[in-house]
Amino acid sequence: MQLGLIGLGRMGLNMGKRLARGGHQVLGWNRAPAPRAELAAAGGVACGDIEELVQSMQAPRHVWLMLPAGAVDGMIDRLIPLLSPGDTVIDGGNSYYRDDLRRAKALAARGIDYVDAGVSGGVWGLERGYCVMVGGPDAAVRRLDPVLRTLAPGTGAIPATPGRGGPGDTSVLGYLHCGPAGAGHFVKMVHNGIEYGLMAAYAEGFNILRHANMGKDSVATDAETTPLREPEAYAYDFDLGKVAELWRRGSVVSSWLLDLTATALAEDPGLERFGGRVSDSGEGRWTVLAAVEEGVPAHVISAALFDRFESRGNAEFANKILSAMRHAFGGHHEKAAGTRH
Repeated sequence: MQLGLIGLGRMGLNMGKRLARGGHQVLGWNRAPAPRAELAAAGGVACGDIEELVQSMQAPRHVWLMLPAGAVDGMIDRLIPLLSPGDTVIDGGNSYYRDDLRRAKALAARGIDYVDAGVSGGVWGLERGYCVMVGGPDAAVRRLDPVLRTLAPGTGAIPATPGRGGPGDTSVLGYLHCGPAGAGHFVKMVHNGIEYGLMAAYAEGFNILRHANMGKDSVATDAETTPLREPEAYAYDFDLGKVAELWRRGSVVSSWLLDLTATALAEDPGLERFGGRVSDSGEGRWTVLAAVEEGVPAHVISAALFDRFESRGNAEFANKILSAMRHAFGGHHEKAAGTRH
């Protein structure tokens, strides 16, 4: 199948390579030239601009965008004069599903189909495959089936859940038409919200293990320090890398995220190359917003999202307010930075 691919970043380039490897003709464009050349070396076709990409394609055209959410509308505006009725635009980034509803309506008025595709797999997808969550018109999604089937990991070594995998059930292959416009990005949105919670739980657990030797520290006896009642109960020096490796084998908390954590700890036990500033690309926020509007509790995902805000220093002023109040009512002075207790 022929596919235009706009955006050859960390995921887009590897997706293009996987599709080219699978026998599809991939015409790619990226603002920087180096990824275009890399796609061409992998069997794709490098295009010098958007106009060349669209004009080189046969009707009906299928143009897949792998762009930051904030860049999608601008690119669609550039594409509209170049496309024709019967063509399809696919947004494979992490757009807000409400934007999909608006875009689908606007493009449908021009006879152009709009498909939203939430893609999970990260930089490992070239070899592992991508989990793809799709929303959009039935006919348009059916036309894209060869592309989706190639991108997806397939069944691999994971047996289907009993009751799954019947005729037409593509979920066992790693891709799914989730519903009409916005459905794919809605499912991906919640997927990423869950990811926030899982990552936070691992991070908190390993942090508890890391501080399990605090009973060995000499602790100042002052009004600002809560004493450790039984220091001997916190005298463990755990090898976190080995614990991560242990949990990968037979544990109920084993997962790919744990695999990646084990690798990171093996390469850099103190994680010295990281500053601990954790970004969020929007999906966690939108998941919490959806939970509020649905009236559905989402305690873990909400806490994980706020923890990311805190990691970026956004709690600093609130903490200063706390210190100011403690100092005002009790004369309490802040402990020096870096104090464990």
